[in-house]
Amino acid sequence: MKRIYFDHSATSAVDPRVLEVMLPFFEKKYGNPSSLHHQGQEAAEALQEAREKVARVINAQPEEIIFTSGGTESNNTAIKGAAFAALTGKSSKRHIIVSQIEHDCVLNACRWLEKMGFEVTYFPVDNYGLVDLEALRKAVRKDTLIISIMHANNEIGTVQDIAEIGKIAHEYGAYFHTDAVQSIIKLPLDTKQMNVDMLSVSSHKIHGPKGVGCLYVKKGTKIDPLLHGGGHERGFRSGTENISGITGFAEAVKIGEEERPTVMPRIQNLRDILIKGVLEIENTWLNGHPTQRLPINAHFCFRFIEGESLILRLDLKGISASTGSACSSKSLQPSHVLLAIGLPPEDAHSSLRLTLGRDNTTEDIEYTLEVLPEVVADLRKISPFKGSFQ
Repeated sequence: MKRIYFDHSATSAVDPRVLEVMLPFFEKKYGNPSSLHHQGQEAAEALQEAREKVARVINAQPEEIIFTSGGTESNNTAIKGAAFAALTGKSSKRHIIVSQIEHDCVLNACRWLEKMGFEVTYFPVDNYGLVDLEALRKAVRKDTLIISIMHANNEIGTVQDIAEIGKIAHEYGAYFHTDAVQSIIKLPLDTKQMNVDMLSVSSHKIHGPKGVGCLYVKKGTKIDPLLHGGGHERGFRSGTENISGITGFAEAVKIGEEERPTVMPRIQNLRDILIKGVLEIENTWLNGHPTQRLPINAHFCFRFIEGESLILRLDLKGISASTGSACSSKSLQPSHVLLAIGLPPEDAHSSLRLTLGRDNTTEDIEYTLEVLPEVVADLRKISPFKGSFQ
């Protein structure tokens, strides 16, 4: 049976071109970049080249790029790092603002900081998942240390007006951090135009290897490290750098940005055909903003059925999809994102996320639109929820 992969927001296959760049650093160029000998300097040069590649794509300086293990570490480093620096620097700022639809790593980091004496505002969004800019302005205080709002939501795909949020943060002297894990190479990123002080990126969402990513930290931004050791990554992230992973990550960023002008419009066109076809199914709707959304993302709810059952049935038909965030896929709780946009729990449990990639084809869309209505109809026949809704 042919497999169709519609879960690119969870992870993606490593590009063969990326793998080719990585392989020498497993066997021949295995030096530690902190070493002074030939192999060490060879690794150090590769590290610097990777830093420059990533910096060019997001309009940053190479020294503003800190390589990490991925999005979770980058987000934790940004938020906790700013908080720790406030504590050690005797700053009186103890207020943090994050949206209610942030990734769990951001929300859980903030809940932990509350135990340390910080006050966190979990800012609401509208039914599209957008932040109200005027309401946000009123929520910022003199003691606000950092605002963290993700660029594009990992579940419903809604894209925020990051540049305006950054302006608001800076008007009040607060740092602004954005989680750009889902938007890198799907949307143009420019740290200067976006008014960000920190920006998180991950590799495995963009056909790079798992276990690597980066945090952009604008010069002058005060953060303390989470890891202490030999002072790697300008003292922000100690530990011998993962050169093979970093070179692969940087190559994935470079390839993705070069191909974005041709690849993303094609994917978006396929996604629009998919959305139009799926919405012909009765009692079905699209979650997230209709136009202000990631070009790869389509997120639906199908009333009267349960999302996990839908995922399993589609899997039997050769279609790999998800209900939402891969990090929370084993949780029995309804998505916090869907609850935040106003869906009741019974509707939140009926979700399906289809996220497309560059290898998806028109035939994939046609097959899905043939299979999905049948699966939904079958599940509704045996649904225990239909009576309660009626």
